[in-house]
Amino acid sequence: MRTQTVSEYNQVISLCKELFKKKTIDYGTAWRILRIPSITDQIFIKAQRIRSIQEKGSQKIGDTIQEEFIGIINYCLIALIQLEMKEDDRLELDYTELEPMYDKWVEATRGLLENKNHDYGEAWRDMRVASMTDIILMKLYRVKQIEDNQGKTLASEGVEANYQDMINYSVFCLIRLKEEQHA
Repeated sequence: MRTQTVSEYNQVISLCKELFKKKTIDYGTAWRILRIPSITDQIFIKAQRIRSIQEKGSQKIGDTIQEEFIGIINYCLIALIQLEMKEDDRLELDYTELEPMYDKWVEATRGLLENKNHDYGEAWRDMRVASMTDIILMKLYRVKQIEDNQGKTLASEGVEANYQDMINYSVFCLIRLKEEQHA
């Protein structure tokens, strides 16, 4: 993977992680009460808002599209952590316990990106942010269907791979949006 991509990826994740840490300090881990389908719906709301703003060309609420993509990344990581902790019913966790899980899923997701970039090159750099938003929404519909099927699939990847793909597409969108701002 290109050094530039690794650097840009790490910058985006650093921003996401810093916000995750601050919100954990502010709110605790209230998200632990959410079932996985509720987290999926939170991600869906954010992706749908991004698409709506893209289509309308304007917005009435101050949160930026960039902030929504950061939210998608962090909610996907929360979903992956929740899946990992499904047998643990504690609602409050300290950030020091969460940080290694957050980092583990980031590393696994970056590894998936590296493997896909090997095969596809950096095709995402030539994609439109709106197209990647649509792909995130498609993956959300897939996850919802898998959840409705109680996690059973016949020939498809599970929800974890879809959450990881949504993280990577959201990172790509943030990188592309930054490039567009500086163009």
